Amino acid sequence: MSCYRQADVAFERGEGAYIYDVNAKRYLDFNAGIAVSSFGHAHPHLVKALQDQAAKLWHTSNLYRIPHQDRLAERLVANSFADKCFFVNSGVEAIECAIKTARKYFYDQGQPDKNRIITLEGSFHGRSMAAISAAGQEKLVTGFGPLLPGFDRVRPDDLEAMAHAIGPETAAILVEPVLGEGGVLPLSDGYLQGLRALCDQHDLLLICDEIQCGMGRTGKLFAFEWAGITPDIVAAAKGIGGGFPFGACLATEKAASGMTPGSHGTTYGGNPLAMAVGNAVLDLLLAPGFLDHVNEIGTYLKEQLDHFAAQNHNSVELVRGRGLMLGLKLRGLDPRETVATALANGLLVAPAGDNVIRLLPPLIIEKAQVDEAIGLLETTLSAMIGDRAQKAG
Repeated sequence: MSCYRQADVAFERGEGAYIYDVNAKRYLDFNAGIAVSSFGHAHPHLVKALQDQAAKLWHTSNLYRIPHQDRLAERLVANSFADKCFFVNSGVEAIECAIKTARKYFYDQGQPDKNRIITLEGSFHGRSMAAISAAGQEKLVTGFGPLLPGFDRVRPDDLEAMAHAIGPETAAILVEPVLGEGGVLPLSDGYLQGLRALCDQHDLLLICDEIQCGMGRTGKLFAFEWAGITPDIVAAAKGIGGGFPFGACLATEKAASGMTPGSHGTTYGGNPLAMAVGNAVLDLLLAPGFLDHVNEIGTYLKEQLDHFAAQNHNSVELVRGRGLMLGLKLRGLDPRETVATALANGLLVAPAGDNVIRLLPPLIIEKAQVDEAIGLLETTLSAMIGDRAQKAG
């Protein structure tokens, strides 16, 4: 189906933060498959884990225990707020599980009418019917009605609006701590703390969508940790597999109490291949000093982008984000055209809403690669400005 606007380039192999097309041209990857390839391409530890498991066993289904699954769940629980974990194949499946978990909790509490979920305007939670109904953006929902009921939306970072939206049927609040598709917009720590307080006050569950901003992307295992809060449910994916497709729904014992045998399931989720890679990703992510590196290099990238923006203030309005999830809000330039021009110059970045381009490099990048990226952005912007002047003339 013609669902993608694909660039006319095909990649053949990758190594670290670099990726090569079928003509052997090298590109610096500051997209990482949209925040997926957290450890770059062909990382030896991840490759070995996948190859070793592939030679043993691919699939059994969840009718039987999967040792790597047990181990990965135990490690995620030991290093997070969660008590329970459910493995899926993608981010949107993690969101579906999160929504079902929240609703089932209140149903089992004798409150079946408490089933509505408040989300944020400009949010993105995936492409399933529940996910697009939750986000409600016109570009996501047009042509797919009727939408699923049970979702209300308010402005981001507006606690008063959130408090006003809570009603007797509200079950949960669902937010991305850093809105990704919505323009790399971090929610303030105070706002997240306020959401936690509202949930406690009104007996609601707080769900964090950490599909893009989690798994070390902002310099902590999960982005909500910066606010010092504890959610009830978290959806994770993308970086959790380092390029292998899988996701997870994590929850507290309380929130997950309704997810009993038969209440939910998946055929492929938690398969031996995914679990082997997931454990290998955690080996790297939880290694002493690794998140310190992400914070250090994230600070350096932000400083360089701030300097770049100041020098190009006629074309770059601002820089925002957290860690290695940063966005350039453009002024007078089209994000998709800018992404295409950057690609032609050998730099992969991604578009986002609010006239933003996203920089989502592998977490393993070094300062020299940041400097290289800034140089390629300079070349890209010069080309864009020159083209704009030529069209105006």
